[in-house]
Amino acid sequence: MKVSKENIEENKVELVIEVSEDKVASALDKAYKKVVKEVNIPGFRKGKVPKSILIKKFGAEVLHKDALDILIPEAYYEAVQETEIEPIAQPDITDVFIEAGKPAKFTAEVEVKPEVELGEYKELGIEKEEVNVSDEQVEEELNHKRGHHAQLVATDRAEVQEGDHTVIDFEGFLDGEAFEGGAGEDYNLEIGSGQFIPGFEEQLVGVKVGEEVEVNVTFPEEYNAENLAGQDAVFKVTVKEIKVKEMPELDDEFAKDLEFETLDELKADIKEKIAAREETRVNREFENKLVDAIADNTEVNIPETMVENEIDNMLEGFRYQIMQQGFEFDQYLEMSGIKEEDIRADYKEAAEKRAKANLVLETIAKNEGIEVSDEDLDEKLAEIAERQGQDKDQIKMFLQMQGQLASLKDSLQMEKTIDFLVENN
Repeated sequence: MKVSKENIEENKVELVIEVSEDKVASALDKAYKKVVKEVNIPGFRKGKVPKSILIKKFGAEVLHKDALDILIPEAYYEAVQETEIEPIAQPDITDVFIEAGKPAKFTAEVEVKPEVELGEYKELGIEKEEVNVSDEQVEEELNHKRGHHAQLVATDRAEVQEGDHTVIDFEGFLDGEAFEGGAGEDYNLEIGSGQFIPGFEEQLVGVKVGEEVEVNVTFPEEYNAENLAGQDAVFKVTVKEIKVKEMPELDDEFAKDLEFETLDELKADIKEKIAAREETRVNREFENKLVDAIADNTEVNIPETMVENEIDNMLEGFRYQIMQQGFEFDQYLEMSGIKEEDIRADYKEAAEKRAKANLVLETIAKNEGIEVSDEDLDEKLAEIAERQGQDKDQIKMFLQMQGQLASLKDSLQMEKTIDFLVENN
């Protein structure tokens, strides 16, 4: 195979690729074996038509498409390896020539990763925040745990206050007519929780047990029921019961409920967990500051294709989040009144930043010889398998089938590169 490379514009190269007669003959033979099974010629059994008869009947071109489908991907892949270019998109194939007994030839134009002019990336002098856990943070977490173990108890107080847990009956009306889905009995509502539409809960503060009141509200314009969106409504509400949270005492008995011997042990455990959480946050912020600083000192022209690829990845992640909430993506767009192109536009700045950061890290990895070994990959697969409670080999097989193993290796290389930067700053 012969290949010539020419830079035709910024971040785009042209490869002129010539494939030997032997490979052309092999591809044409494979194409014949495929095509002969699909044609019917009187006097011959299906699949038994000689190549010469087939070509005479349909022309040599009958084999060219299938032969090129074999030749072009193989030859293009070899050319990419030989010229050491890094494509970021599918090639545009033109000027295709194929004929039996002659070399085949075609031209491939393809966008490639840009040249990256790195600035300094070692000993940048960026300050790393110290991790300190305050008594206030520990107390806040303790109170959070108390809230989880609080019990709702009846109160003899007659009027509703903010934070109360009430039991209510309600019925909603539009223009004096009850509407579907607007009524409920023995409904548990925490005042101030925001469970109901804005303005509803606030109007129950001060209402007495057994009292029926009218609550006037306006449904939000973006409300998911179109017949109610933006509409003024009146709810007739009866408060049937008031309950309050009774918090457990903060003592050794409370600690024992959480499987600690003493309150001091519980506090120490909370402090340790907060410190670990803060350490993770501080490390991540420091890593981001490093990458941002290096990117700011780096000269590179990001191709639009790379930005669009990043937007695709971000949008795919957002689609997954929507599905996790029980919605189809198109359903979400319709409910929210947002267009997909608006989301893509919102993502663009972050996608440009992410694309540049990835290029910076890839270039540093190349400069420093940072690679992912089989042992690195096995360790990561074992970590994923343990987290998901599955077999490591099954995880590996799944990722291979999904074409995601290479992405995992890329991600590991990024992690190792960031570790290198942290060690050298």
